[in-house]
Amino acid sequence: MAKSQQANPDLKEVLNQLWSLDSNRLKPGTDYKISLQGKAGFVAPGSNSASDKASAPLFTYVNEDKLKSIRTFAYFVSLLDNYEMSTGVSEMVTSEELKENKLFIDAIMETGVMKCAHKYLAKTGKSPSDPTQFKKQLYDIWFKLYHRDRSGGEDSCGFEHVFVGETKFGKEIMGLHNWINFYQQEKLGNVDYKGYKARDKKDTPDEDDHVLSLQFSWKGLVKPVGSSFIGVSPEFEVAVFTIIFLMSTEKMTSVVVKIDEYLLELVVYRHGRSIGTSYPKLLSSNNRDF
Repeated sequence: MAKSQQANPDLKEVLNQLWSLDSNRLKPGTDYKISLQGKAGFVAPGSNSASDKASAPLFTYVNEDKLKSIRTFAYFVSLLDNYEMSTGVSEMVTSEELKENKLFIDAIMETGVMKCAHKYLAKTGKSPSDPTQFKKQLYDIWFKLYHRDRSGGEDSCGFEHVFVGETKFGKEIMGLHNWINFYQQEKLGNVDYKGYKARDKKDTPDEDDHVLSLQFSWKGLVKPVGSSFIGVSPEFEVAVFTIIFLMSTEKMTSVVVKIDEYLLELVVYRHGRSIGTSYPKLLSSNNRDF
């Protein structure tokens, strides 16, 4: 496995620009509220049994008007029901779903976040400068179907894995690194938050942190540890992980960078010319021990 690398000054600068430009990001304590509760315990490999250190849901409030009125959020939410949960089951993409994918890409490309990401990627020669061609590149990275389970047809794509989540052989959760989908699945009763994950006391999260490591079950399966941004816009996540993905042709790219007050490790695995998975890992926050 490749080692994490420190972000170079140009990359650090553009990632912090994306953070500053993310005007659609929701405000903790105002637009949404989370309840961290207890620190999650150890789960044995392959086990779907976890002690519950959080009796209440993670999200106690989300301003749903914003999820509906902000175009990128609304188009993002429309994509969440387009996928089969299990790998090995071929995805059937309807013309309506293709249209929804295109509307989402069109919407995020109108934001300052994606314009900034495109400008950076074009300048570094990683992406075509023509917006139409860049949209096609985005489509291939996030929505192009591929085989994750070789026993079936084309059963996965980057968007499904990262934002929606999948199960492997009905025994293991893969992906599901998105806060909006987590909130919606929690509201439906499909997700049970088990507690936050932290290495030690200085790593303990705050309820206004925008990055969180957590443990949860989804439709009866346990994810011992997962991590995701909280409150950020879909365009911010797409922009960040697209940039990290295109930086390297390695199977795994891992970059350590300070964005705002968060020291993060940004991890991306590739699956051919598409994203296999991507997620942030919080190393430290609130200027603790930088």
